[in-house]
Amino acid sequence: MTASHEHFEIEWHGNTVVVIPASEVETLRWDLIEQAADLVMAPLKRVDVPMVVFDLSDVKFFGSVFLSLLLRCHKYAKSRGGEIVLCGASQLARELLSVTALDTLWAIYDTRQEALDAVAI
Repeated sequence: MTASHEHFEIEWHGNTVVVIPASEVETLRWDLIEQAADLVMAPLKRVDVPMVVFDLSDVKFFGSVFLSLLLRCHKYAKSRGGEIVLCGASQLARELLSVTALDTLWAIYDTRQEALDAVAI
């Protein structure tokens, strides 16, 4: 399995990058994290202040590999004055984010529109 555009869809909404992971990220292997990070981080590097929405609507659960990708994007966005928010997280994903206290790091919205409104500059 390769981390490719089939695993992540990238959309632009104004100056906001929306990252839409496919359900396959649930099984993304650790050795592919660099490739996935390059794919997801490329659009963030095109804007001065990266505002990012991760739309998790197609992802039921995820593990440490995907969390490390989220944290990497978060660190980069914050270093440039940007922000990352999440939307569409399943109950399982919300529980994981709560247990890891990452729900205190990222705002979580029910819908993509709510997330986009929250990061609108």
